[in-house]
Order: sequence, then structure tokens, then C-alpha cells
Amino acid sequence: MIRMKFLLAFIAALAVGPLLLPEFYVTLLNYIGLYAIVALGLVLLTGVGGLTSFGQAAFVGLGAYTTAYLTTVHGVSPWLTLLAGLAITAAVALFLGSITLRMGGHYLPLGTIAWGISLYFLFGNVDFLGGHTGITGVPALSLFGFELKSGREFYYLIWAVLLVIVLATRNLLDSREGRAIRALKGGTLMAEAMGVNTPRSKIVIFTVAALYACLSGWLYAHLQRFVNPTPFAIAQGIEYLFMAVIGGVAHVWGAILGAGLITILKQWLQDWLPRVFGQSGNFEVIVFGLLMIFVLHRAREGLWPIVLRLFPAQNARPRVADAEPLPRRSLPERGSVVLEVRDATKRFGGLVANNAMNLSVRAGEVMALIGPNGAGKSTMFNGISGVDPVTSGAVSFRGERIETLAARDIARRGMSRTFQHVRLLPTMSVLENVAIGAHLRGQRNFVHAALRTERVEEARLLHEAALQIERCGLAEHMYDAAGNLPLGKQRIVEIARALAADPCLLLLDEPAAGLRYLEKQALGDLLRRLRDDGMAILLVEHDMDFVMGLADRVVVMEFGEKLAEGLPEEVQRNPAVLEAYLGGVE
Repeated sequence: MIRMKFLLAFIAALAVGPLLLPEFYVTLLNYIGLYAIVALGLVLLTGVGGLTSFGQAAFVGLGAYTTAYLTTVHGVSPWLTLLAGLAITAAVALFLGSITLRMGGHYLPLGTIAWGISLYFLFGNVDFLGGHTGITGVPALSLFGFELKSGREFYYLIWAVLLVIVLATRNLLDSREGRAIRALKGGTLMAEAMGVNTPRSKIVIFTVAALYACLSGWLYAHLQRFVNPTPFAIAQGIEYLFMAVIGGVAHVWGAILGAGLITILKQWLQDWLPRVFGQSGNFEVIVFGLLMIFVLHRAREGLWPIVLRLFPAQNARPRVADAEPLPRRSLPERGSVVLEVRDATKRFGGLVANNAMNLSVRAGEVMALIGPNGAGKSTMFNGISGVDPVTSGAVSFRGERIETLAARDIARRGMSRTFQHVRLLPTMSVLENVAIGAHLRGQRNFVHAALRTERVEEARLLHEAALQIERCGLAEHMYDAAGNLPLGKQRIVEIARALAADPCLLLLDEPAAGLRYLEKQALGDLLRRLRDDGMAILLVEHDMDFVMGLADRVVVMEFGEKLAEGLPEEVQRNPAVLEAYLGGVE
């Protein structure tokens, strides 16, 4: 309620601002709005998706130069040039993204700097774009027959566009596609295993951020009525990133806060610092550098989370509404072979982690894969699930060869898994984490999410996630942040997430690690119920009491090879197994 009142007061202040403020402050607000549109794209790209870009100013330039050239040289309507600019920017973003986003680590931001500089010099060295002089005489915009000639008239268009984009971005993040985007920041391995097409998600947010920047450039060109390359340099791209980070790089409203603070502070410092030092110069850049260091040191999440603490939300906890259940996958006939691994070998250079491994898992049974540390069990899991494919050999799932398929394609065929080292998104709720598992059961895309036309499907996905959370005994933690749970319960959350994918084969990598005695009993009861329902389960576990009381068959590995296979009681009496585990017995 408090936050809603604050938001309404903010919108009311925006509405009456041009009626009360001097021209200078209206102009300042116009630039804040333009910068916030670009910063909002960086919130989506960098803050949420974890992809750092220094080149957004170049996309602003694409929007500005497209409309400036088409309107002044060819007399095209400014509103048509907006469509042309968005189309050109989307094409350029798709091309650059397909190359740049394949790079990881520090190579990605370096790549964005490279193409940002290239586009900047392109604007300044092409004759038909006016060179470094630029293009003048850009026509004013007309809206419903009313010409927007002054900054006061343009103000409402800029802020209306910004608020619409804020709403669309919030809608996008509060959706199936939004969860997939947020999963990128936690690494692609988990997301791919849950059926998320991570290359597609990356290119989507990269393109959306570029389109936001293009729209800002289009507005800028018709506000200024001329363009030249200076505002689209790499330094401006870095400033946009400053705005996003200082405001709160993972928060939508932080883009506006950061743009406002940087713009106002820059104007104030440009007026004040020359008086202090007695000479002109870009002293504000020094202050911005020190400010960035301070913010990164003292408030890494930016300033918006501090604002949220001043205006706490009341009754903000979402509730899962009743919804039509999602369709269920038909399970294979009990006793039929679901997974078959033949002569699977995995090499890392000269190291052979798995050597000619053979195993099979049937519907309605629990198969345990055990062995000493370093035996290659998790490597075998990764090879089966497509996370790290086998070097040679065959992996068949429900009669289909899958060793060459991507993890997301294998997941869509009915295989789901957990991880040896828990892979959850700690700041997201348990409900949202589990809903990522149901990602592959939805169809609506990011356009539907932005327009909020996927609410029925979203309700069904969240309802499914809630059912699996209750099934795993974590209903009281449904709305807690996943990172706040103890390790044992985080592992149960991973199982619930895997079940939300509606698998017929469940791969569990050390599911009982960190669980207390009663929690292990509850987990064992859950896995027995799943087995009785006809699900196939392959698990890796070090707790031998847990394994021997649950598994129908056991495969023992040592040094990447199969050492023994059989019923639990047979394996426990096998001399080779005793030798591997205990050093032999008399």
C-alpha cells in the first residue's frame, strides 16, 4: 500500500511538472527520461540476464540516425522511420548478438566495446550521414495533429513511452520467459537442463535492450532536431551502465533513479567544480569514477533496494490461484527399459573419466549408481543428461539415441535431474525456482509476457510448481527465498523443480546429502511413491544405508569403470566392492 501511494504520487508529480517547473528543469527531465529508457534495457540485459554491455550508445545512434536521414533526405514520416529504425536495430542486434553472446567472461564486454566503437566511427565517417557535422533540420513530431516543437510538449511523450516500457518490462520479468532470463545469471547449465533455450533467451534480451536504446535515439533526434556522432560514443555507453548500476542494476525502477541521479549530479558538478578548481575540465568524470567505486563497495545492489527498505511492501506475498492442471506425460510400461547406456566413454584430454560404461534403467525401479569419490558418477550423469556429452558410445532414452542432443532437448523428452552442487537462484522464491522446472511445459513467448496475455498459462505453471512443492513437503517455505533455506531443504527444492518438468526418468545426484534422519526418511518415502507410480529413478548417493534401503538395483563404479552390478544384498557381499570401499576384508 505504501509503495502504491508512492508510485501514484510520483506519476502525479510527473504530470504537473511541466506546468510548474522552469524550462531548464523540464529539459533536464526530458534527458532523464531518454537516458532511463536505455538504462532500463541494461537492467534487463546486465542486471537480470548477467550480460554486460558497454555499447548501448551505438544502438541509440542507430535510432537517431535512421530517422534523421530518412526524414531529411527522403521526406519519410517520422512515425514510419520509427518502424524502420526498430527493424534495422533488430537486424544489427541479432547479427552482433549471434557473434558477441557466444563469448563468456571478460570477452563479452570487450566485444561490446569493439562494436560500440565501430558504430560510433561509422556514424562520423559516412558522408551521407553528414560526417562529424551530423544532420540538421530533423522535423518535429506530430501527434494527433498537434506538433511537438518544444521540450514541454515533448516531455509527456518521453515519459509516457518510459512508463509503458517499465510496465512491459515488469510484465516480462513476472512470467515464464522472465524466469528463464533470470536463470541466465545463475549459469546456463541448470537452465539448459530444465529445458530453457539459453542462446535464445540471451539474444532476446540483447535485442530488446537494443530496441529500447533505438527508441530513445529516435525520441532524442526529434527532440533535438539534429544529430551528430558525439552523444553515441563509447563514453556515453559507459555512462548508461553507470546509471543502471547506481540505480539498482537488477531493479526496473532503479533505471529511472540512476538516470536521474547521474544526470542531475553531472549538471551540478559541471557548474560547481570549475569554480572550485578555477579552470574548466571534465572533473565530473573523476567524481563519477569515485562514486562508482563507493557504490560498488557499499551498496552493490545499487540504491533502489535502499529505497525499498524505506517503503516496505505490505501483504506483497503472491498467492497461487487454482488453475487447470497441466497435461501429464504418459509413463512407459512398468518394467520396460527407459534408459540404456552402451560403451559410454568420456575423455577430458588424456584423462578417461568414464570408460566403456554400460547400464540400463527400467520404468518403475530405482537404480543406484555408487562408488568412491572420483569414480566418475557425476560425469556419467552429465553425459546421460546432455550437460557434458559422452565422447563415444551410445545413450538411448525411450528407444531414441540422445547422446548428440542438447540438454534442453533431452529434458523435453522426459528426463529431469538435480545437481551434486545445488543450483538454485538464491534471491528468487522457492515457488519461482520450482516453476523454472515447468518452463518446457509452457508455450507463450516474451511478446505475450510483455503484453500480459499469458496469464492463464502462467497461473497453470505456478499451480504446478505449488503442487510439486507440497508433494515434497515444503509448503511452508513456498514463498521464502531459496537461498535462505538450509542445504538439505535446498536439495529437496531441486527435486521439486525436477518433478515440475513431469519426467519419466529422474536423475538425482546425491539427493540425501545434508539431510537429517527424518528428512531422509521423508525423501525415501517420496521416491518410493514415485517408483510405485511407474517413474524410473537413477540416483547417485554416498549414504549406503539410504541406498540399500531404497534401490532395486545397484551399479558400482571405480576409476570410471563399472565394477559390479546387482541387487543391493548381492553388491554388499561382492569382494571387489568391499575392496574398493573398505580396502578388503579378511
